[in-house]
Parts: sequence; C-alpha cells; structure tokens
Amino acid sequence: MKKILLFLVSAIILTACSGTDTTFKRSAVGNPYEVLVVCTQEFWDSPAGRALENVLDTDIPGLPQSERSFRISRTTELSNLTKPFRNIINIDIDHRLYSRTLFKYSKDIFAKPQMVMTIQSPSREEFEKYVTDNAQVIVDFFTSVEMNREIDNLKQKHNTSALATVKELFGCELMIPVEMNGEKRGKDFVWLSDFNSTRPEILSFAIYSYPYTSVENFSLENYIQKRDSVMKINMPGGKEGQYIQTEKEYVNITETSYKDRYLQVARGLWYMENDMMGGPFVSHSVVDELNNRVIVAEAFVYAAGQKKGKFIRKLEAALYTLKLPADKLIENSIHIPQVVIDATEENKNE
Repeated sequence: MKKILLFLVSAIILTACSGTDTTFKRSAVGNPYEVLVVCTQEFWDSPAGRALENVLDTDIPGLPQSERSFRISRTTELSNLTKPFRNIINIDIDHRLYSRTLFKYSKDIFAKPQMVMTIQSPSREEFEKYVTDNAQVIVDFFTSVEMNREIDNLKQKHNTSALATVKELFGCELMIPVEMNGEKRGKDFVWLSDFNSTRPEILSFAIYSYPYTSVENFSLENYIQKRDSVMKINMPGGKEGQYIQTEKEYVNITETSYKDRYLQVARGLWYMENDMMGGPFVSHSVVDELNNRVIVAEAFVYAAGQKKGKFIRKLEAALYTLKLPADKLIENSIHIPQVVIDATEENKNE
C-alpha cells in the first residue's frame, strides 16, 4: 500500500489528475462540507459502508456542542442531476481489478469547483479496514479542499481596509471577509469584527504580537497566559469586570508547519468573565523572525443558539492567508496545507 502523506509544509495548489478541459464546466452544486457518496443501499448498510459513514460523521473539533464534520448525501449512481456535486466519494469494489485498496482523486471532472475521490478495493473487508485506518486522512482531505475554496473566494473579495490596518500595525497581511467592517486598536493589538451587523452572530478576528524569547513561548501554559492577558486588556465587555478569557481545560494545541515555518494551531472555547457570552475560537501563532516576535491571529465566534461550525470554519480559512513581513506579496498560490494522497500509477497516467 502506497504511503499516504499529510503535507504540513509550504502551501500548495492541489493538482488535478483529470486531463479534461475545465473551461466550460458547470457550477458545482451542494453546500460547503457536503459529500455525496456513490454506492448501493446494500453496500451502505454493510459494515464497510458504516465504516465510511462513521468517518464522515466525526465531530468538528473545538466546538461547544457536537457538530458533524460533513453532511452526507448518497446516491446509487451518478446522473446529470448528481454529477455536478461539489464533493463526491465513489466506491469501487472489484477483486478482479484491484489487488489492494487505494484512493484516487480528480478535480473538476463534471463541474467547478469539484473534488471526486474514488476508493478502489478488492473486497469490502479491506475497504472497511482501509477507511478506518485512514479516517483522519479522509476528513482532512475534504476539509482542506473546502477551506481552499474559501481562500479562493477571499482572494477575489476581501476587506481591503482591514488588510491595510493589519499591514500598518504589524507589517503583515491578512485577507478577511468584507463584512468585517469594524476595528478596535490597542498596543500591538487589533480587533476586527462585524460590529454593525444586524445578524445575531458576532464574528471576529484578533491579531496581536509579543516578543519572542524561546520555544517556551509556544507551551500550552504560556499560550493561555498570554492570550488571557491580551484579551483582558483589549477585549472588555459592556460592564465593569467583563472581559474575554479562555476555558483552560478545553484548549487543544497542535504543532505543524506552513510556508516552511513553524505554526502552532490552538482550538478552544472562550467566555466573557461575569457574563453569559462565549463560543469557540481557533488561533495561529507564528514567529516573525525579522522582528523577533510572535504573531498571533485568532478567529472567534459568538452565535448563541446556533450551530457554530460553519462560522468557525469560514474564519479559520482566512487565518491561512496571513503573510509575515518576510513573505512575498500576496500571490495566487495561497492555499492551506493540503492532504495529498501519494500518486498511484493510475493517477500518474491520467
């Protein structure tokens, strides 16, 4: 079985293995994070089908309530109606054709933007084991596909005023949604939010910096301490004694790399001291080596009584557009670290 690689290095554009012309493709249908599975009802009800369903039905990390990663749709075969679906998983079980289980993937076959993954296997038993063993690969693959689509949208339309503010204060660049039309500045800090929105949810970014001293800056304890200190000063509530803080027991930190530099990703829950407000947040912390400082870009959501996954994912995609002073000007190749399945001989020949 060929090795499956999770590329956590510099940003890349996912290359298509379809050789067809995509100039006049139909627009893809379906909602973000919706996946269409192509298989028979009998297969879907089998242990192999349930294994795939369990993979797609996992929770979005870092939320206060359970929300599954994908909305699952299913069809027995592709038709003119279902071919334009934005995310497709096609099941192909045939012991005569395949001696092992493997993934294949193609971009924009029937519509644009579209990603089609085919899972080929000689048997249902091997299929079940393979998708179970590689559950996170499948989730990360389609999650990064959707976030890259959001980044493409941001490249076409983003808040230029906020971009200028971040550049003025930090020498950095960050593309955020156009509706984030308000800002509040502090020392080495800015809060960008949709202050004037009539919607019940509040979507925000906070960017701040502090001197880099050692790798201990990136410990869990230091991260929480620094975040709480910055938020207490810069993010007060409407009354005396109200300010944003971190639910310490719910913070999860992962270490990776992006654009050939160390990246710390933190997910967790925030709350307003002496108030009932709260919600999820996700932050990216990187070292700005030119200025010997840590830059933290954070997205957080308040959406009482609503599902929060769609909001936090939309904002998280924007965090991957952060560019430090040492980076080049914004280029067309900005994309998040993409799960890439090592090319099979079949993929290479397409």
